[in-house]
Amino acid sequence: MLWRALLALISAFGLLAGPVNAQEREVGLELVLLADASGSIDAGELAFQRQGYAEAIVDPRVIAAIQNSLYGNIAVTYVEWATNTAVVVDWTIIDGPESAAAFADALAGPARQAFGRNAIGSALLEGKRLIEENDIFAPRGVIDFSGDSIGNSFGPPIEIARDEVLAAGITINALPILRPDDGRRAGSNLEEEYANRIIGGPGAFMVTAENRATFADAVRRKLILEIAGLTPDQMDLAEGD
Repeated sequence: MLWRALLALISAFGLLAGPVNAQEREVGLELVLLADASGSIDAGELAFQRQGYAEAIVDPRVIAAIQNSLYGNIAVTYVEWATNTAVVVDWTIIDGPESAAAFADALAGPARQAFGRNAIGSALLEGKRLIEENDIFAPRGVIDFSGDSIGNSFGPPIEIARDEVLAAGITINALPILRPDDGRRAGSNLEEEYANRIIGGPGAFMVTAENRATFADAVRRKLILEIAGLTPDQMDLAEGD
């Protein structure tokens, strides 16, 4: 009888201890940075995009937004999309200048691993999977989608993928990259297309990168809004007070 009691006690302790050992990391926001690496993005532009995100994530205003948020931290992963998707920097918890700098430094190293034409639907679903299958808990999940076109030549339709992401409670924001001097790009209707077909969910918004010169500023502004849980209109009102 005694050994049975001891066995029951050990089993009960194991059940109690298991969840503690497997406890999820907790942050205020899970953010997937989903960057365009399709055929319209050459090697120089790919490096430029990574540099823009690296500069934005270490910006003192972004760090302040993170540290002043409810949890004081966020979890971020950087993923490039084309026909396939590739994780450039895995989930990283950023809570200050040192962790932000480590994330920025990690962006520079990996070789390009995403190739081919546009598969936006597949990319959105991969962002959803990355949020749902990690070991991190957050009250908000956001996919930060950037690109210079709206084509979808491979994989599920954008609308179906978008609906699935939104049904999971994940918000999609967008950063359309305008290239009016290049006839290969989607053209002047890109913002309208992204507004109608990409963004969605609570507080969803779009910030446009008008050109290369404003790309890092656009990324910085979008990160601050996402961290604070604000829309551009709300931030403009706050800054006007």
